[in-house]
Amino acid sequence: MKVEFAQLAGRDNDTAYNLERALAAIAACADDTQLIVFPETHLTGFPTAETVADIAEPLDGPTVQAIIEAACARDIAVVIGIAELDGGQFYNTTLLITPDGIALRYRKTHLWPLERGVFNPGDRYPTCMWNGLRVGLLICYDIEFPETARALAQLGAELLIVTNGNMDPYGPTHRTAIMARAQENQAFALMVNRVEAGDGDLVFAGGSALVDPFGTLLFEAGREEGQFAVELDLDQLAAARTDYRYLDDQRMKLPGEVIERSDGARELLIPQA
Repeated sequence: MKVEFAQLAGRDNDTAYNLERALAAIAACADDTQLIVFPETHLTGFPTAETVADIAEPLDGPTVQAIIEAACARDIAVVIGIAELDGGQFYNTTLLITPDGIALRYRKTHLWPLERGVFNPGDRYPTCMWNGLRVGLLICYDIEFPETARALAQLGAELLIVTNGNMDPYGPTHRTAIMARAQENQAFALMVNRVEAGDGDLVFAGGSALVDPFGTLLFEAGREEGQFAVELDLDQLAAARTDYRYLDDQRMKLPGEVIERSDGARELLIPQA
């Protein structure tokens, strides 16, 4: 499977600019690319408590629709983030978009301190079937908590996709975390980060990465912008699980209600405290 990473420098609160760059990246994909992944909240950048009401959009709004149309035109899947407006509430949301529309929506469950008071946390870990794989999404700070990826793995996820907005000095933290999340769940993990300066003093660390189900780092980008192609050898999924499987051997399962949907989607609801 061929995947492209769009490691870009976005602009906070500038949806028109970010959308233009996303559409250009999708158009530039190779003909045999099946999936392109963007950083966290790429479409809108990171709003503040003062700007989120003006920047956030519903998922049936024009920005997401433009990505759906581009995915359809190129016959490609796109993973991309947005500040989502739903029922007067705001969420840091990542979408898996296929030529048929939105296949998967994930709302960030672990909010970074600067996001608290801007976004509401999500309440579930969803997965779906895509190209014969069960796929789950995570966002940035989520991957520092082992339970997030384990929740997706418990639902059968074989491919973990992380949209990232990780800044200095925490680049090494996420390099370690993404390798651990892949190895301990025996799944592929893709992480695509933002680069360059954002609003305020933030400088995004890059380091987009591909890790195989053994926890081996197969690709790591630097700190510069770029669109990088990587290949996934899906036979490695079975190879990593030949002699043992952590999910079969673990003594404690994560709690939460599992919801099975008729389209093959599967979700784990977070128990309420």
